[in-house]
Amino acid sequence: MRQVGEQANRPNPWPLYARLRQDRVVRLDEGSYATGRYDDVLALLHDPRVSSDPHTPTDPGDRIIMDIMPFIDRDPPAHDRLRRVATRFFGPPDSPGLVTSQEPEIRRQIDTLIGAFPESGEVDVVDGFAYPLPVAVICRLLGVPAADEPQFRGWATQAVGGLDAANLEDSEAAVKRRDEGLLALFSYLGELVKKHRGSPDGSMLSGLANDDSADAMTDMDLQVTGVMLLIAGHETTVNLIANGTLTLLRNPDALARLRREPGWVVPVTEELLRFEPPLQYLPNRAALADIIIDGTTIAKGSKLTLLIAAANRDPGRFADPDRFDPDRADNQHLGFGSGLHYCFGAPLARVEVQLALTALASRLDNPRLTDDPPPYRPSPVLRGPLHLPVAYDARRTR
Repeated sequence: MRQVGEQANRPNPWPLYARLRQDRVVRLDEGSYATGRYDDVLALLHDPRVSSDPHTPTDPGDRIIMDIMPFIDRDPPAHDRLRRVATRFFGPPDSPGLVTSQEPEIRRQIDTLIGAFPESGEVDVVDGFAYPLPVAVICRLLGVPAADEPQFRGWATQAVGGLDAANLEDSEAAVKRRDEGLLALFSYLGELVKKHRGSPDGSMLSGLANDDSADAMTDMDLQVTGVMLLIAGHETTVNLIANGTLTLLRNPDALARLRREPGWVVPVTEELLRFEPPLQYLPNRAALADIIIDGTTIAKGSKLTLLIAAANRDPGRFADPDRFDPDRADNQHLGFGSGLHYCFGAPLARVEVQLALTALASRLDNPRLTDDPPPYRPSPVLRGPLHLPVAYDARRTR
């Protein structure tokens, strides 16, 4: 997996994934395993013998910053209980209209951001649009003061940049930065939870902090969940908007069609989740029992990496997988994962991306890339451009 972590492979990881996909199971140098064929990855995402907890009894591993992990890194029954509690304040059945109720505010944010683009000229779509939009949305939803964004942005960048740090070229430094960022975010969320407990405001963190049900989160779980929601609530969406903009500009016929047919954005978004998924792979899974795939035994206690991006371009599952085709039939991609760890924020991310890409397609005249490929962010796990300069002839007011 070291090659996946190399910055030189970030703009075009697909040849590397194709090589890793040649065998159903790849034994890695460090004694762990990886798999990248669609059917195998999908099966393992649903397999109870695969643990998402990096600190399972079979392989304790290294503690990242604390013993308590967010529910995405925990197994049943702890995962199920904590996710169920969080869902009460986010989605059905308790809050069925929460995501759709965000649409007017998302549209307002989009109008404000595009309205700030120069009338004609050039904009960095990441800094000027793809980043501030989901950050504003998740801050409002969670109850995080927007004024604190400059403070937590650096911490979140450190935390994400150190995901699967062992496969980064500067692994020791990445681990140090990651842990510093996570600890700072944990402390920040702790203070924020105290404020919400004293002054409820109807936000998600406020609801969780003032939950008096029998299965309410402990303060530790609430802080860790808050860190996860704040980071995951914008990082995936930032990359998906940026990857989507890049892909559409590389496919001008698709961009033109989206401008003519705004409703086409739904299959466009689903194809982007297959073709250029923000989540490249799931590291640090562990086998709770021996798992045999194609004659290879993944021994109990072994680490396992699930190559989501490789599976999404598996020619055994998708016809002509390296072609961007929003009209492809039966597009059951793994862009948001699958199984009990399916992306918690997928409904919100879809709404944000669909509204964002439709607006960009309709309101920029003759948009074009000025730097292709653009520079990419350092994280090998969450892939997207660090900057995305786009030139255009004019910005429409509406």
